[in-house]
Amino acid sequence: MNPFPERHAIIIGGGASGVLLAYQLLQHPKSDFRVTLIEKRSEVGRGLAYHTGNSEHLLNVRAANMSALPDDPDHFWRWLATRADRLPLCPDPFCFVPRRLYGDYIASLIEPFASSEQGQRLTIVRGECVAVSEGWDDVTVSLADGSRLIGEFAILATGHDAATARSAWHADPWISPSIPGFSKDATVLIFGTGLTMADYVLTLLREGHRGAIVAMSRRGLMARGHRRTAPLSFTEDEVPFGASASTLLRWFRERIAAHAADGGNWRSVIDAIRPFSQRLWRELPPTSKRSFLEHARAWWDVHRHRMAPEVEARIVQAIADGQLTLKAAKLVGIDGGASGARVRYRRRGRSEIERLEVGAIVDCTGIVRDPRATANPAVRSLFDQGLARPDPLHIGIEIAVDCAIVRADGAPSQRLFAIGPLTRAAFWEIIAIPDIRNQ
Repeated sequence: MNPFPERHAIIIGGGASGVLLAYQLLQHPKSDFRVTLIEKRSEVGRGLAYHTGNSEHLLNVRAANMSALPDDPDHFWRWLATRADRLPLCPDPFCFVPRRLYGDYIASLIEPFASSEQGQRLTIVRGECVAVSEGWDDVTVSLADGSRLIGEFAILATGHDAATARSAWHADPWISPSIPGFSKDATVLIFGTGLTMADYVLTLLREGHRGAIVAMSRRGLMARGHRRTAPLSFTEDEVPFGASASTLLRWFRERIAAHAADGGNWRSVIDAIRPFSQRLWRELPPTSKRSFLEHARAWWDVHRHRMAPEVEARIVQAIADGQLTLKAAKLVGIDGGASGARVRYRRRGRSEIERLEVGAIVDCTGIVRDPRATANPAVRSLFDQGLARPDPLHIGIEIAVDCAIVRADGAPSQRLFAIGPLTRAAFWEIIAIPDIRNQ
């Protein structure tokens, strides 16, 4: 017997994933759900990705592909068109708009449901979830202020789990680069050479940084830029689902070579894979998944997750000016100094140790890889109670086909679910809006 007058879903995380889920649960007139959305930030719909106030931090997907609604592909573009004061930012659907503006769009989706006219079917709670427990017919969500919420279901939509600062010299890449004693003439070392690195370099330049910027990663690869290319169209019978990583790579290279021979661009082949990428991942043999993560992931990421052309131009110019240097190297150690840190590193393919004096270190290597290392207390509570377990590759939590969280004993929960980047072990391509909206 259901003790609730309505089905009550508690969504933990009010970033893009959580808001999109809330919208889908509430949008249908016959829906019997009421939703409680828990978010510790002051604004919903932003999370790590869209809370930036820097207008130079752009989406890395063109506006035409950023609708939040899978059955309405032009929804975001029409939303932009209603804001005449912002049209110069986006002259056509190929444009790349500021991420802050996109956060406004995500937040706007659920505004009507928080009004009294909709019967207050949506409640937004400002706070941090510190624990989740599951009973026979309900779930209990505990908040940092000591309060508790009881519902029929709980869905973790906690988004990206960013690494925490490791020392006094480390700066948080998601906030202003202000550090006590930080000098604009000091050398800044950035771990990681991907999209987060590009954003942080733009932040440093905007704040007038004059010193050298060194970006370091194992391979020293930088994300490629977008171009005005249309994706090819593959049919399912053309894609070698279930093949080994080497067979899939060979097939992929052959398609790129054939398209290039016809005057095409490799980006069109990459984009043609997108509709099939989640199935490819699911059907990839376990040994091939491990091989991909170890050897091919970095190459895939820099081609698949590309920079807006405007961002690419700024980064390329910083390299040409000599202010930004990319190094393919591995960190050996860090020692404290009088005004910063002494970093020891080994370049890729070399044996000698080199040293670098830096004023600050910024970790832009991305999300936490092993879910057991999470700083999120809600996720930790699930592990502690045996209500969740990491996937065999330790890149996310294990979920069932319906996104139910799998317990330590291997049984899927009936009341606990997860969506968004937390489910990357099952879907892999689940960090961008075009993927999350379908989930």
